[in-house]
Amino acid sequence: MLQAVGFDLDGTLLVAERDRESLLHAACERVGAPRLDREAYVRAHRQQQGGADREVVFATLLADHETDVDAAALAAAYDAVVEAATGPLPGAAALVDRLRERYAVGLLTDGPVGTQRRKLERVGWADLFDAVVVTGGLDAPKPDERAFEALCEALDVPPGATAYVGDNPEADIAGAAAAGLHPVQVLYEGGPAPHPDAAATVERAALAEALPALLAGLEDS
Repeated sequence: MLQAVGFDLDGTLLVAERDRESLLHAACERVGAPRLDREAYVRAHRQQQGGADREVVFATLLADHETDVDAAALAAAYDAVVEAATGPLPGAAALVDRLRERYAVGLLTDGPVGTQRRKLERVGWADLFDAVVVTGGLDAPKPDERAFEALCEALDVPPGATAYVGDNPEADIAGAAAAGLHPVQVLYEGGPAPHPDAAATVERAALAEALPALLAGLEDS
């Protein structure tokens, strides 16, 4: 029987109107920085999980280019571009409130702690969840099993009684499955195909309405 539900943040409950690569390029253009590669950004981001927000990530990337662009300025531009393009999935907060009537509900998100906490504060979600785990404080980004174990520990619920809802096939779905949770993959137009480890799938546009019944179905299966 399920006792807890964990959520991914970016791409699941917070959704950008534009893809992250185009947002990165827009930030670079804003401050006159070289056009940075999104995959290189992701790699540097993972290597700096415990670093000082995005400034450290951009300092690492800019070091490979001949430029006088300041990493702090680029980080601020990227934060501004992402913030302007990102908002809560409609009905997300009400969904979490509804689920908390029946389950412990937590958030497990990758990224530097300060960056992710500010996102929650910006949309009024600082106190929405029973527990929030940001992997920047763990040095164990998803799909590392330690990330999911930390979420379950924070919720005081074993992995086998916890569902995890996310959109990334490897980080969220394969990672949750390997840690013993019940993964629910969030699908969207143009996004990845369902991962074979997914216990269930749900369309992102229907998440707020469909997830409670889907979770009830997992309990019965």
